[in-house]
Amino acid sequence: MTQGLTARIRENIVLYGALAANLGIGIAKFVAAGITGSSSMLTEGVHSCVDSGNQILLLYGQHRAKRQPDAVHPFGYGRELYFWAFVVAILIFAIGAGVSVYEGYLHIVAPEPLSDPLVNYIVLVIAAVLEGSSWFIAMREFARTKAETTWWRAIRQSKDPTGFIVLFEDSAALAGLAIAGIGVWASHAFEDPRIDGVASIVIGLILGLVATLLAREAKGLLIGERANPHVVETVRGIIAKHPAITTVNHVRTIHTAPDAIFVAVSADFVDSITMGAGETIIEEMEDQLRAAVPGLSSIYIRPEKRENAARLEG
Repeated sequence: MTQGLTARIRENIVLYGALAANLGIGIAKFVAAGITGSSSMLTEGVHSCVDSGNQILLLYGQHRAKRQPDAVHPFGYGRELYFWAFVVAILIFAIGAGVSVYEGYLHIVAPEPLSDPLVNYIVLVIAAVLEGSSWFIAMREFARTKAETTWWRAIRQSKDPTGFIVLFEDSAALAGLAIAGIGVWASHAFEDPRIDGVASIVIGLILGLVATLLAREAKGLLIGERANPHVVETVRGIIAKHPAITTVNHVRTIHTAPDAIFVAVSADFVDSITMGAGETIIEEMEDQLRAAVPGLSSIYIRPEKRENAARLEG
């Protein structure tokens, strides 16, 4: 029981780390906003609450995605995680960005003088330390999976939204803390509380941009994305080198979960191969494919004449 709990925490360390940080930070920000009347601090408090809710939704999505296949969903429930990732992007845009811009607008049209900013500065420093710790964990875990590719390409190619969502959220949170700090300081330095409202709007715009990027990535996963090109070429290579195959017509893949891939192969077999021999050959190739790419959850190899496949594709 203890080992299972430890493994589950380790598996979701990015989400648990972000959740713990955001809960503590959110409470502190709301207290500071109530004491000082800072719009940007109130905005940051809402931001932390939204992020906390997002981590809970992603944990829930991971739990739901691990359900076993059944008659209604023969390929499993893995893509439910992608649905909740899309919901997270919508929440960031609708609540996080929306509330931030609205609060900023109110403090511009009806500015309120700020009290001693010391409480804000203390909370911002504590929040930066906690958010920075969460960001470091997210960066470290994502770096383990990105290999030699660039960060942006790794995000675009990632099939697990939990890693890059937390990374985006924490990056936006750190940027928001910096802007909130500048807004609080400038409001007092120039004796203009409207600046704090402007800072709140800028934070909202950053959240809107992050939400848009996350929604685009989540939408692609939800619709269905192919496996990594290296996986496709590995499958093609294994099938093509078998002596019973004359041509590999096509290899089509789709992720049914972050770690599960459906692959369909059309191949032209040697004409002299009998039906019984073909079945045995297909089973052998499936075993080879699973050994080479453990993430292949479903494999379909279809014997098909090259000219027929070309005609259908044309």
